[in-house]
Amino acid sequence: MKVPFGVSHPKWLIKSGAKLIGTEAELVLKSRNVIPQRLLHSGFKFQFVQIEKALSNLLLS
Repeated sequence: MKVPFGVSHPKWLIKSGAKLIGTEAELVLKSRNVIPQRLLHSGFKFQFVQIEKALSNLLLS
């Protein structure tokens, strides 16, 4: 999609929130292009292949 998304937040706030929910702040702070090649080769099937359908499902839930 290559479109900036989200609201800018201070780094300290993101780190605090990540600690609160038990995850790594790096997942939010660093941009990564992830290709699930290993999952796909092992037969994993995604429920939502397109981002639009996944987001629609989240908004309607």
